[in-house]
Amino acid sequence: MIRLLLHHTEPAARRPLRWLLLAAGLTVALALPWLIYPPVAMDIVTWALFAAAVDLLLGYTGLLSFGHAAFWGSAAYASGLIAIHSGLPFPVAVLGGAALAAALAVPIGYLCVRSTGIYFAMVTLAFAQMVYFVANQWRDVTGGENGLQGIPRELFGADLSDPFVFYYAGLPIILFGLFCMWRIVHSPFGHVLVAIRDNPARARAIGYPVDRYKLLAFVLSAALSGLAGGLFAISHGFASLQEVYWTTSGKAVMMVVLGGIGTLWGSTLGAALVVLLEDYLSTSGFNGIGLVTGTVFVLVVLLFRQGLWGAARQLGAAVSRAGRRRVAQEAPAAPVPTTSTTSR
Repeated sequence: MIRLLLHHTEPAARRPLRWLLLAAGLTVALALPWLIYPPVAMDIVTWALFAAAVDLLLGYTGLLSFGHAAFWGSAAYASGLIAIHSGLPFPVAVLGGAALAAALAVPIGYLCVRSTGIYFAMVTLAFAQMVYFVANQWRDVTGGENGLQGIPRELFGADLSDPFVFYYAGLPIILFGLFCMWRIVHSPFGHVLVAIRDNPARARAIGYPVDRYKLLAFVLSAALSGLAGGLFAISHGFASLQEVYWTTSGKAVMMVVLGGIGTLWGSTLGAALVVLLEDYLSTSGFNGIGLVTGTVFVLVVLLFRQGLWGAARQLGAAVSRAGRRRVAQEAPAAPVPTTSTTSR
């Protein structure tokens, strides 16, 4: 079965739909700062990449991590420090933060991937809290409770102080990260991850080093999380302890579940829903944001077991099947061939 997974090819009938969705997604991404406040648009795309990175573990590898705030936050601090002290263009600072997140994920992942289920989640949470403690105590570098402030947006002397302009400067980084995510899950490596998620014992029996694959998925997920976290810090001009706190990991997991586990489009949809809802509630002066987002999360989990995107995909498949059945019923019956006899 796993061998068949590795050689699976996408049906030709789905390819036009895939390209149509891709074109629609790019159009929305390009038009987003024209439709909503540009900083909120940047928050949506950065959180979308972060949620997709978390889904690489949760949806495709079967590992629930409550510690990815360590990589998002450490990359935010690292990118800010690089931008402040080196004066390099902000994409270099963001890549530097992603590299640090990947390097930090190697020892953490090495110790975590031997656990599964709730034990894996608790171990990752413990390491994230250790990173939070270091960030809080290392005040000379991180600023402690005051955070790291005054992060510049340098790009070869161009003025990126306008959030509208910065959105289009940072969007290619997000698209690059999402493309990497898409390439990972549609590669033979990604199919092996799915096989490990479904049956790790069988994957190990046919010769795949399961722990090594999990570790590589963990590091790749951390690097993509760091890419999003670094750009988030550059966009806001500061990095705070909130970026390394465990609730940040929980927020990303909530986005994945809302949109649909194991669906790249679902992570984007969940991120947009949560960010827009939080922005609307905060600007309206409502203080119980967590109460509303928690209620929405519970309702979606109860009513849409596969998330919003999974439910939409199921509905589209049901409509397509109904259409094919209706066409088949309305098609005229083929004439029955008749045979003529001749007298001899």
